[in-house]
Amino acid sequence: MTIPLIIGAVVVIAAIASIVIFVIKKKKKADSGSTTVTIQPDTSGRVPVKKALLVGINVYKPELNANLQGCVNDVETMRKLLVGDFKFLPENVRILVDERATKQGILDRLKWLLDGAKEGDELVFHYSGHGSQVRDRDGDELEDQLDEILCPHDLDWDDPLTDDRLAELFKQLPKGVYLTMLCDSCHSGTISKSISKIHRNTSKSINAPFDIQARAYGMILPKNKIGKKDKGTQRHILVSGCKDNQTSADAYIDGKYQGAFTWALTKTIRENPDIQWNQAHEKIVETLNGYSQEPQLSGDANVIFRKVFGSK
Repeated sequence: MTIPLIIGAVVVIAAIASIVIFVIKKKKKADSGSTTVTIQPDTSGRVPVKKALLVGINVYKPELNANLQGCVNDVETMRKLLVGDFKFLPENVRILVDERATKQGILDRLKWLLDGAKEGDELVFHYSGHGSQVRDRDGDELEDQLDEILCPHDLDWDDPLTDDRLAELFKQLPKGVYLTMLCDSCHSGTISKSISKIHRNTSKSINAPFDIQARAYGMILPKNKIGKKDKGTQRHILVSGCKDNQTSADAYIDGKYQGAFTWALTKTIRENPDIQWNQAHEKIVETLNGYSQEPQLSGDANVIFRKVFGSK
């Protein structure tokens, strides 16, 4: 190699080296002055994850005297629908039934459901069991509101699973994550009308003990509905089995006990898997004509007009 060529090569190498050193120094300087890192979600090419938590409680602690018969069947019906028709992977569907469906067990599984969720993911929480209402309390102060609660197997009236607790969890979801809550329970304590001479429909409700009810004695209080706290900012959809003053039936249908709401829901969706939630709600109400319950739908417009479970 001639001397001019060697000199030229050295000059090029030196220039490249100076550029690399400059870039490294600039990066170090930027890093040293940075205290907050904002990471934008990278969903390019990412397949959205589908996860579900299904809770069904037939068996309650003995002192409640409140056992049901169709809630575990509801869980199996929902599992078959999600896995068989909507491509939820079996390992992404968690189930809690009877004695395992404690308050802490449900909260732990809800944390699993929400953890790691990213934009585009489809999450489902289905609950079939008793519901009730208690006077809302914030610390030691009583507020003029009634909280709707889910009733786990180990229901503690002094520490119930309230809509406030669920709202705390749900509001942590990142933007763009779809959460569907299906609540097959109710919040009054009567036995609904029998549809046959052999089997009767049981209301999915537990009345609070007298001392709990007495906290609201003589008051007309507004009600906080499960899943509807901070309605203006909610990022999920709620489909519930009935209005506040109605009963959700644990009914004998098609040869077995099951929740009337869950039965109508899964029947509607199987008949039309591409149906939107608002359309599904109308069809479910129509299907349950004759029952003493009218399912309710709530959520932002961009959610209730989506296809159910993101469709197939």
